[in-house]
Amino acid sequence: MILSVNNIEVIYNHVILVLKGISLEIKEGSITALLGSNGAGKSTTLKAISGLLKSEDGEITHGNIEFMGQKIDRKSPEEIVRLGISQVMEGRRVFEELTVHENLMAGSYTRHRDRAWVKEGLETIYHYFPALLPRRNTQAGYLSGGEQQMLAIGRALMAKSKLLLLDEPSLGLAPILVHEIFKIVSRINHDEGVTVLLVEQNAQQALLIANYAYIMENGKIVLDGPSENLRENEDVKEFYLGLTEVGTKKSLRDVKHYKKRKRWLAV
Repeated sequence: MILSVNNIEVIYNHVILVLKGISLEIKEGSITALLGSNGAGKSTTLKAISGLLKSEDGEITHGNIEFMGQKIDRKSPEEIVRLGISQVMEGRRVFEELTVHENLMAGSYTRHRDRAWVKEGLETIYHYFPALLPRRNTQAGYLSGGEQQMLAIGRALMAKSKLLLLDEPSLGLAPILVHEIFKIVSRINHDEGVTVLLVEQNAQQALLIANYAYIMENGKIVLDGPSENLRENEDVKEFYLGLTEVGTKKSLRDVKHYKKRKRWLAV
């Protein structure tokens, strides 16, 4: 396992318990999806891994996190990035006043002395995201939403990431762009061997590219398994994919009713 999250609890502001004993195991070279509704604790899980909790007055109060056999739950975000973990935050948080090239170079700050890698990294990013190349001298604030998402992923990869944490990469994008982003993520995983932990509300797309998936509710893992199994699970199909047994979309009223009777919550 490249990453093990072992029974962690996370509290915000010394009072609010958000994660209630989360455990995950991420295989090296895999794509793992972390699914769930808003407020389930998905983004908090990523921030616990990347060390960003302290910036929001959060802390891990129980359990530990290991990356490649080394405990990282007490390390700073910079130390974690240097080890090979990069997070792409929700909402495409690029440096809007910097150019595309400057954004990518900012991502390489932990590797700036390795000039050969920086050159190779830039070539790799423009290979996977060719739309960025003619825009390399354009301020990031003038890019489209899809281009900004590509830039955010590329910037993270410039840190020579072994594990990429993606938080809602499809958020606010047109369906055709969502398909393109997910396709590129799959290629990077397959061709570059970058392990991916994907937080996503678009469960259908996530389960198509992931090898394994976890489903969260109210700060707990309630279901996990190989993606192909979850795609066929009636609970997942009905509640997260919005499909009935005959493949028709459920109404909002039906979904609300079903939320009260999800079988896994009774286990």
